Amino acid sequence: MDRKALLERVDETACLDFVSMMVKHKTYSETPGETVLVERMVREMRNIGLDAAVRPFGDKGRCNGVGTWAGQGGGPSLLFNGHLDTNPVTEGWTVDPWGGLVDERFVYGIGVSNMKASDAAWFCAVKTLREAGVRLRGDVILTYVVGELQGGVGTEALLREGLRADYFVNGEPSDLVAVTMHAAALKFQIELTGDTRHLSKREAAVDALAAGCDLVPRLNAMTFSGALSPEHASVNRCHVGVFRGALGRELEEWRPPQVADFSVLKGSARYAPGQTREGVLADMERELEALRGRFPGLRTTLISMDTMEEKGLALMPPYEVRRDSPIVSAINAAYREVRGAEQPTGAITPTRFYGSDAGHLHELGGMEGIVCGCGGRYNTMPDERVDIVDYVDMIKVYMLTILNVCGVADDA
Repeated sequence: MDRKALLERVDETACLDFVSMMVKHKTYSETPGETVLVERMVREMRNIGLDAAVRPFGDKGRCNGVGTWAGQGGGPSLLFNGHLDTNPVTEGWTVDPWGGLVDERFVYGIGVSNMKASDAAWFCAVKTLREAGVRLRGDVILTYVVGELQGGVGTEALLREGLRADYFVNGEPSDLVAVTMHAAALKFQIELTGDTRHLSKREAAVDALAAGCDLVPRLNAMTFSGALSPEHASVNRCHVGVFRGALGRELEEWRPPQVADFSVLKGSARYAPGQTREGVLADMERELEALRGRFPGLRTTLISMDTMEEKGLALMPPYEVRRDSPIVSAINAAYREVRGAEQPTGAITPTRFYGSDAGHLHELGGMEGIVCGCGGRYNTMPDERVDIVDYVDMIKVYMLTILNVCGVADDA
């Protein structure tokens, strides 16, 4: 089989039209637009000969789309996983977020980086291989899920239904690097209770606002105990994103001459495989103990506030794959063949701090896989976009990864 000739069959114009079509669907989480695009993707998969179906889940009328290219037998199976739901449009856009604009360098649109371009790339990879008459030994499974932004409820539903493969590719935006590890997330709230006085007597007060100001940079600099290696420790990060202080639990602001006696901080911590939520919370409690030593009389409360869990939704676990796993070797070799260079591989910033459905595929599904997608550098920003060259190269990398993992049937 002439692999170079296979790659030359990629129809760049048709592939750009396809991702543009996907962007034009407004697919905010838990809206009818999700279902419309799932149904469209199922039709598109059937049109290229895949065994495809809409798979409902839950009690809110949501659904995923799954399509299978059945192999001839005797080869490993490969599952591609990507979500269709998108972040909301923010201020600052200069193009139509749902216009699917393509110019000489980029394809634009909300969700194109996260992650409709990757979703389209593996569809186009499969379509190109099938049109070339390629027959595989192992199966290829395409999954188009919803609810990733609610913690991965769509992927979790498919796994609980029993969907499995030998290996997976999750297409979260990584700018084509191979991400072998990412963090788990823990959301937290810290309440600091002091003792108010008028400013004339502030020396006798316990200032909850000053204590919070002392605490924030210490939390933001934290790493956590129990990391299995320096690479695992590199996945650790803590960040405070909300900080308010005033009078009383209602945070009354109309009396600024008084010392603030209550402050609240909200943030998120990231930790690696092998570390635990309990260990992270214990490390944070030790930081609060030291804070109480610096501010005598201060009272502290640490709350693990995983609101998604409180709503009965999924939380994303950490993910890791061995560097010598066959799926890592397969995608590394594909990248080398397409770009003529070694693929950056490992716990790479910023993707190592993401949460993704790879965590569910790894933990709940028990599968080995890789996180590798196009997009990333222009993600979560106005005029979200993906470089056309990266999108086309991603299609080619996925094509070769399919061949490397599933194998070509002997009679092909």
